[in-house]
Amino acid sequence: MDQLRAMRVFARVVDDGGFAKAARSLDMAPPVVTRLVAELEQHLGARLLTRTTRRLSLTEVGERYLDKVRGILADVDEAAAIAADATLLPRGHLRLLCPPAIAVHQLAKHMPRFQAQYPQVTLEITSPGPVDTIDDSYDITIFASRELPDGDFIARRLARSEVVVCASPDYLDRRGRPQHPTELPDHEAVVPPMVAQQRGLVFFSGPMNGGAQRVEVPMRERNALSTTHIDTMYAAALAGLGIAGLPSYVIEDALLEHALERVLPEWRLFDITLWAGMPSRRYLPARTRVFLDFLLQIFGGEDRDPWLQAAGCATPWNGPMPAAG
Repeated sequence: MDQLRAMRVFARVVDDGGFAKAARSLDMAPPVVTRLVAELEQHLGARLLTRTTRRLSLTEVGERYLDKVRGILADVDEAAAIAADATLLPRGHLRLLCPPAIAVHQLAKHMPRFQAQYPQVTLEITSPGPVDTIDDSYDITIFASRELPDGDFIARRLARSEVVVCASPDYLDRRGRPQHPTELPDHEAVVPPMVAQQRGLVFFSGPMNGGAQRVEVPMRERNALSTTHIDTMYAAALAGLGIAGLPSYVIEDALLEHALERVLPEWRLFDITLWAGMPSRRYLPARTRVFLDFLLQIFGGEDRDPWLQAAGCATPWNGPMPAAG
């Protein structure tokens, strides 16, 4: 008797609720399905199913056996998939959830290189708004969080991003370049509403492992612009409206092109960590694994800010910041 085949048939009979339906699902003759289950029961020396003319039900032994059978079949299928992946190129559809600013300012410009490497992988990016934990309906979630939230998932650190005080050279030429955080209230500000409602912002200068100087700067009563939309803040800063605080992954290209200039480069505001999260499964398809590797390659996968480093204006004081505020 092919015991593994009989196990599959038994599980399908239970799932479909009858021998005839299982036979149709498996494209087998009904007598063959009945015979395989009977042979399995005979081999085990136990009745697994109770059959009547109207219904089919599991015996107590059958319930316990089915639970183990499902685990065995899952392991066998996983092993087969792993073996197949070892010989096949990554292929298929990959669903990614991430914040809009990461999709616009980072992922989009790297996608041609990924597509050239893996032409048989198609990518769907959903960017509904801020993302601070994973959604297990997606293959990978890129999210921003200072600490990993609780949950049944696995996550890899992609990078750390500082929120950088910056402005256009045109604005700074007109209004002057602040030399100390206490000069910021004299300038026009482009901020999100939650920052506008705070009494002040806290800046740090110096190594975080001791001796850092801390300065709290009061907020202006009126700001040039308050918006929840990060790309509106970015566009306003580029246009010379005022000084903004933006994540380094948003302004990397603008810094490189000198469209924006870092203000107070020796002072730090706060930072966030970017993570790639995946549902907690023992097996990841090849397309998911190669895209995760690609993310780690382009972002660095370390507890540092690669975008400020690439732009040549990294903060001299390395290391994660204390909690914002």
